[in-house]
Amino acid sequence: MASVPYPFTAVVGMDDMRLSLLLNAVSPSIGGVLVRGEKGTAKSTVVRGLTALLPAMDTVPGCRFSCAPGGPDPECPDGPHEPGAGVARPTRLVELPVGASEDRLVGALDIERALAEGVKAFEPGLLAQAHRGILYVDEVNLLHDHLVDLLLDAAAMGASHVEREGVSVRHAARFLLVGTMNPEEGELRPQLLDRFGLTVEVAASRDPEQRVEVVRRRLAYDDDPAAFAARWAGEEAALRERIAAARALLPQVVLGDGALRRIAATCAAFEVDGMRADIVMARTATALAAWAGRTDVTVEDVRQAALLALPHRRRRNPFDAPGLDETKLDETLEEFGGGDDGPEPDPEGPEGGPDGGGGGGGVPPQPQGPDAGQDGQQQEQSGERPEDSPAPGAAPPRPGPGSGSGS
Repeated sequence: MASVPYPFTAVVGMDDMRLSLLLNAVSPSIGGVLVRGEKGTAKSTVVRGLTALLPAMDTVPGCRFSCAPGGPDPECPDGPHEPGAGVARPTRLVELPVGASEDRLVGALDIERALAEGVKAFEPGLLAQAHRGILYVDEVNLLHDHLVDLLLDAAAMGASHVEREGVSVRHAARFLLVGTMNPEEGELRPQLLDRFGLTVEVAASRDPEQRVEVVRRRLAYDDDPAAFAARWAGEEAALRERIAAARALLPQVVLGDGALRRIAATCAAFEVDGMRADIVMARTATALAAWAGRTDVTVEDVRQAALLALPHRRRRNPFDAPGLDETKLDETLEEFGGGDDGPEPDPEGPEGGPDGGGGGGGVPPQPQGPDAGQDGQQQEQSGERPEDSPAPGAAPPRPGPGSGSGS
């Protein structure tokens, strides 16, 4: 019997981490999440719980590379595909072990067919399995350099090229990259670090009541995983609906010139390299607005996007603390925050843009159990039935201080 994953909505606290994952579920173009934190904070548990919330995807029947029926890859090794109805299946979470071989990642010659039929056939690897899904790397900072190079190539091109044993194959490999790591075990190569759209820092709560709730839920889950998951099924369904609603609203969200100027000014103020930070911030702010059920991007959306997208990209000295200087961030947003958004940019300067107001940053729904009140922590959880869950599309509350902060 397949194991029952720990419910995403049963997680106590971890606001920034859950928000980052949910924003990527709404807008996969954000580019994934890197979760940094001490051991025992349930980083892996939360990531694995996300897959149950993602909508099913349609694939071409029989295609090993998960081509979409409406737009199959013209170079798919299993193609060409004829137009037709697709087959729905759950979105995959593909885990890349730290000790995986290069052949397991990119694929290799199908030895069984070569021996049995005398033909050169390609056996897909993990990159092919992760196409249109999630590629999860636990302890990503310990990944071997040659695997990091292959990941970088696939993430940059959205495709994987394999040349070996007389086999020449190219297939699509667009995936949501999620990594977890303990900074005590070493840092990540800068080239791979920049490929993660967002980053968050997590830590165990120091509040005894929150720790009690974590243990209570975890023990209940360990005693009977199926019964525990059933108690949270309503909250899982509500959050699944909210993700679908935000995805549907996303194309209607307007990113005005004022918001764009704030994004550009913020990236310039923190001296980030290149333009990837600006693009990721823009996509994140748009997803935040859709998550809050709005069609306009506010100052608070831009601020929250900066706290998630810039900490791992800003220039800092070796002994500087991680995160952003929030005072500097607020001053920058205030300096470039006057005026109203309009279709025409102001040629005289960076002033003008949407008024502040209405927070889009919010945290994902935090269901409250009978002993609730918990707010920011790890996941080795135990279970109480939650009492209420926010309606899909409702504006989430502002995150408070506590663990899991990406700032």
